[in-house]
Amino acid sequence: MLNATPPFLSPAVAAVFAAYPEPERQGLLALRRMIFATAEEIPAVGRLDETLKWGQPAYLTPDSKSGSTIRLGRPKGGGFALYTHCQTTLMSDFQALFPETFRYEGNRAIHFLPDSDPPVDVLRLLVRNALTYHLK
Repeated sequence: MLNATPPFLSPAVAAVFAAYPEPERQGLLALRRMIFATAEEIPAVGRLDETLKWGQPAYLTPDSKSGSTIRLGRPKGGGFALYTHCQTTLMSDFQALFPETFRYEGNRAIHFLPDSDPPVDVLRLLVRNALTYHLK
């Protein structure tokens, strides 16, 4: 079993993370830690639920319903990615602020190279906006 912080509550989610190859797994775990830490900083978000959607780890705000789903996964071209709902303005708003900083997949994802450390300090803004999307 993986040593993750916070610990996995779902064996199915833990199995998906365990199946990711290195070094993608480490990048995805860093994004996961950042998502949970960001949620803890925003009382209005409430409990964060970690589940699987389309076979990928997904993060939802089931009690407050304040947020839009965030997913983590591996794109077909390799590496790893952070996904937001494509029918929101989350990614386009973020891309307007950081147009050259990331590799974007349209209005739904940011892609990272397999051995890269995601810049979690900058990505916190995207995650914060996703977790509070329905509060605006």
